[in-house]
Amino acid sequence: MRSQSIVAALSLGSATLASHNQFPINTVGENGVRPLDITILNPGHTYSVSSDSEQWRLDEYPSENATGNLIFDTVHSLLQHWPNTRYRQGHNMVPGMIPIGTLLYHGTNGSHMIPSGPEWTAVDPEHSIFFARGNGSGWHLTLAATRPLKVLYFDGSSAVKLPGGTMDTQDIVAWGEPRPERLFDERDRIVDLCTWGKEFGIDGFARMEMDFEVMLCNFTAGVEAVSFLHLALPKDERSSPHPTLLDSDTGARMFEVLHSGSWHNRYPGESRIVLDLTGLVSLYDTALAPSLIPVRAGLERYDHRVLGISSDDTSRVMRKLIKVITRPHPVGSGIDWKTLTHVIVDRYADRLELMQHLLNFTSSDSQQLLHQAKLAQAQLRVMLMPYLLHSTIVPSAVTSGVDALQWALPIFRQCAITHTSKIINQIPLMTSSERLLLTAVEDTTREICRVTTNMWANGVMSGLDTLFHVERNVDRKITRLMSDWKQDVKKLMSWLDWSIWVKCRPACGTEEMCYLPNPMPRHPRPKNLNDALGAKSSTDRVGPLPEGLAITGSPFVHATLEEDPRKRQPRCIRRFQPYL
Repeated sequence: MRSQSIVAALSLGSATLASHNQFPINTVGENGVRPLDITILNPGHTYSVSSDSEQWRLDEYPSENATGNLIFDTVHSLLQHWPNTRYRQGHNMVPGMIPIGTLLYHGTNGSHMIPSGPEWTAVDPEHSIFFARGNGSGWHLTLAATRPLKVLYFDGSSAVKLPGGTMDTQDIVAWGEPRPERLFDERDRIVDLCTWGKEFGIDGFARMEMDFEVMLCNFTAGVEAVSFLHLALPKDERSSPHPTLLDSDTGARMFEVLHSGSWHNRYPGESRIVLDLTGLVSLYDTALAPSLIPVRAGLERYDHRVLGISSDDTSRVMRKLIKVITRPHPVGSGIDWKTLTHVIVDRYADRLELMQHLLNFTSSDSQQLLHQAKLAQAQLRVMLMPYLLHSTIVPSAVTSGVDALQWALPIFRQCAITHTSKIINQIPLMTSSERLLLTAVEDTTREICRVTTNMWANGVMSGLDTLFHVERNVDRKITRLMSDWKQDVKKLMSWLDWSIWVKCRPACGTEEMCYLPNPMPRHPRPKNLNDALGAKSSTDRVGPLPEGLAITGSPFVHATLEEDPRKRQPRCIRRFQPYL
């Protein structure tokens, strides 16, 4: 459900938004609450408003086509390797900057020449050294930014050549539409992107594969060479007609690329690329790309992609993108959206996970079940503690229907608006991207608070709460309540779909790394090994690894045959040879 706060705030100009900026309300009687009329005071403005209980219904679920949760999660996941490996088809384009002094790395295929045209650079040397191929040596260029480099970031696994849509957003920029038949046209893609970006002063394009990379358009503009070293490297077995197994030096080098990528798995992710969220362009924005709503209908999130966008929507997306990358100076409200999304995930992620654990419990012993239910009720109260109003009056009489839990609506509302009740005052200063972010935060916190408040209030009415005690025959309905709670938490966590919950269980040991496998590209092998070695990456550009390098159970095997190729499960792999 799209929040009404944005519409209201825009209509008031610089005034405070009325419907969200309400103080805790007193409750009277035992059959429910009576919201009080309140007055909001702002310098030069006074607005008298009444709360609308219809806005805060505990039985109102998000719309089937709502994307606020998806925008929230993808924004929280920007530049993090783990979630962008899990959901590879990116939907966001975000302008960014690489600070002065940042190092970029480029491995050459035996050449000691600085590239004269666009080429790929890595943010970690382990990644670029993998491409410094040679027989016992290789050339490795290190660059430093001499001024802020203007970049455009494509989220998802945007450097992995997979047929599911990882290249869709880039294709829109480079060629005006997704071009799945040109999936492997990387040379044309980088040239055309840089040609397009030159008019707008873009120095490069940030993407992610095994690690993050920057498609650098000009190796002589905004960067200077720190070193160009002829490195002693193990013999590269990719040049052999009969490569050996993964306990080789080549396998070790490839593992270190994966290892360096894992440094950016979680928040804050790759911090050497600084994104400007006031210029976020999201293809999950239903006002920007409404044609994708029916394209996504009925699909799992793993299958979402941009292919199918209409030409009108593509034009609208490109107009917005050009607008945000050509702004002459910083704009916006000054709100730190990246931190705000992280605060919300921090606040609820592990508590919801704990709730899921507590509710994954069955017993024929009624006392054990009651004990577990009280533990769960206590955790719900912990989550809502900052919003439990002293004035709350729980009805002593059992009621039913829509109004049965009306007494808990002020708690629901306080929980839902706390993170945004003052931010909305900045709406007149916000860019359209920020207003989209505000709606995503509102939609996400609203649903979290709706579900948790509803669960907690039902627990109170079942006599489980020690702070708000109600005399009830607890044993009689406890099994049904626990079952309902379990489904509530499952649905909420599925709707939120935060990748922080996807992890190796049990946790990996000191000598291991938790690894989320990637699928192998499905396309014909190159005609010969020399063609393969001339490509950018043996893992995602030229097809499957040569025979002997793809060993079951190794970090380079991307899934078992039993797994759904879209839904890889994390696993622990060894950090040194042998990787099994």
